[in-house]
Amino acid sequence: QVQLVESGGGLVQAGGSLRLSCTISGRISSSPPMGWFRQTPGKEREYVATINWNGGTTYYASSVEGRFTISRDNTKNTVYLQMNNLRPEDTAVYYCNRVLTLGTPGTLPAPSGSWGQGTQVTVSS
Repeated sequence: QVQLVESGGGLVQAGGSLRLSCTISGRISSSPPMGWFRQTPGKEREYVATINWNGGTTYYASSVEGRFTISRDNTKNTVYLQMNNLRPEDTAVYYCNRVLTLGTPGTLPAPSGSWGQGTQVTVSS
């Protein structure tokens, strides 16, 4: 079983920045492709960004492209999401997970496995 622990969320003013972290552990093959997702009450989980095994390929949802950056440090078993120029509509619980496919243009990634607890991001205006 894989364990996913998200951290770094908080309350931030519109226009501010946050960096989220996702630590991966447990019974898992090395450096799987990973993604970030987010969810607000009453809405389905939304795709945010994906990254391949070595960080050389990244993709973003249109709503965050140019503002968010996904990266990873495999020596720390950690995936990051740097969020800049935050907007109130970015308010959500943010989750990471393995993905079976990357979010190439015009497609949605396929998450795999169980979800962690997520980390709350709240953007005030």
